[in-house]
Amino acid sequence: MSTLSIRLYAGIRAALLLTVLAAATPARAQSSPPPASPSALGEDFHIEGGISLWSPSADITIASSGSGVLAGIIGTTIDAKNDLGLQDQQLREFQVTFRPSPRHKIRFQYIPIDYESSATLNRTINFNGQHYDIGLPVNSSLQWNTYRFGYEFDFLRKSSGFAGFIVDLKYTDVQVSLNSPVTSEFTQVKGPIPAIGGIGRYYIVPSVAITGELTVFQLPTIQDRYSGHYVDIDIYGTFNFIKNLGVQGGYRSIDVGVLDKLDTGSVTLKGIYFGFVARY
Repeated sequence: MSTLSIRLYAGIRAALLLTVLAAATPARAQSSPPPASPSALGEDFHIEGGISLWSPSADITIASSGSGVLAGIIGTTIDAKNDLGLQDQQLREFQVTFRPSPRHKIRFQYIPIDYESSATLNRTINFNGQHYDIGLPVNSSLQWNTYRFGYEFDFLRKSSGFAGFIVDLKYTDVQVSLNSPVTSEFTQVKGPIPAIGGIGRYYIVPSVAITGELTVFQLPTIQDRYSGHYVDIDIYGTFNFIKNLGVQGGYRSIDVGVLDKLDTGSVTLKGIYFGFVARY
């Protein structure tokens, strides 16, 4: 075989080898795709339910003036702790979230609040047109049931978390009563409160998330007779054992104030909570 034939034969072999390698490389790339981003354990559900135990400090004041034949008797601004002996206690929270699609959520929450206390008045007060003298023993109760109906739209969703806005309707039913050997009176306020806000969640790792939520409502003062505000802040962490079960712990603050003619009320609850969450 001549030198030219030998060189031509070697060139053909090299070309065939390069062709085989070029064809094999895409095949290997197709059979080994890049790994997908880890999915968050707490975001794959249709229904989510939770229960928590909340231990807030309470700051409650109320003033109720007389009506009817007792109109004109201005109510004393009563401090529930200093005047009535109210003690902080643990409260329960119940919540359910329906998730018809990844970006849309229907939310419901219920917090039953019930304080009862006994004290001897250290000053004279007027409540609902009635006069309570200093030194009078008084049994008091505050029942406040809060129902929260909301819609959440998550405009930003990623494997590491989401951000969204919230539209809420908070229905409150508050009843305060004072009972003494001389007289007993109660006042009740109930009605819906709209609110708007936002929520954001970030997954540190697929099983651990940090969530922050804020909803607010502000009614400016009208003719010095009507006003109101509602601020709800919730910051919490979630640890998911599996995608269907997790535990939560966080800090929540609810601040509500209302002016209705000559009656006023203010409730501020702040504290930590712990609970469980289950999903389906």
